[in-house]
Amino acid sequence: MRTLQLPTGGEMPVLGLGTWRMGENAGHRAAEVKAVREAIALGYRLIDTAEMYGEGGAETVLGQAIGEALRAGDVRREELFVVSKVYPHNASRRGTRDACERSLKRLGLDAVDLYLLHWRGSHPLSETVAAMHLLVADGRIAHWGVSNFDTDDMEELAQAVGDGPECAANQVYLSLGERGPEFSLLPWLREHGMPLMAYSPIDQGALAEDDGLGELAERLGVTAAQLALAAVIARPGVAAIPKAVRSAHLKENLAAAELKLDAATLEELDRLHPPPRRKGPLAMI
Repeated sequence: MRTLQLPTGGEMPVLGLGTWRMGENAGHRAAEVKAVREAIALGYRLIDTAEMYGEGGAETVLGQAIGEALRAGDVRREELFVVSKVYPHNASRRGTRDACERSLKRLGLDAVDLYLLHWRGSHPLSETVAAMHLLVADGRIAHWGVSNFDTDDMEELAQAVGDGPECAANQVYLSLGERGPEFSLLPWLREHGMPLMAYSPIDQGALAEDDGLGELAERLGVTAAQLALAAVIARPGVAAIPKAVRSAHLKENLAAAELKLDAATLEELDRLHPPPRRKGPLAMI
């Protein structure tokens, strides 16, 4: 699996597993734990979650799956890159630390690899950043970052970092159907050596039914979803975290990471889903 370098040291896989909407129904828990276990067995090493997902339910699912995988010897902890996020209303100096401890308990881990502010809220960025720095110093997180931050937010954040560890990544909505971040945000992140983590890279499955993509994908011998996903991670500095539960989708997404798109294919993708010509508001789901 190709990886991206983090500005704070270390690296992150370009493709991972998202867990949004997991942990919301107790009746689905066994199937969701099984899906995460299968993802790990297949080779997924980046797994993204948040305290918001199922109000901690997704973290509980992930914690059970990781615990079982570790005990079975399917993977070593140091091989996994686990990401979670703090709610904006919890993101005060004290609240961020408390929220992280609750997440770690649900995950059954001593530390997470990347901890993100889910989106901007009412707490000053300086307070959140100070809490993140303390969590790094205490060994509770390896890196910290943000989610749903646009270019102006990133510039403001840079002023709040001070002498502590800098922001390691920004997770935003990016897909062929939503290319807004490519106009100014992605160039800003590249300039600062900071990966963009793309959530909903297949537009929550909608691009799998895109006729134009389907025709091009058929000529390439892949599915429309694979082509859409490969197009996102073909962009320098971009990782993607599509959610999948079904075995076929887990395998399909993983195979997309191996696709190499030539210049002609990328040009055709730009024709089907043109890049932005002007700055617009950052899309969020």
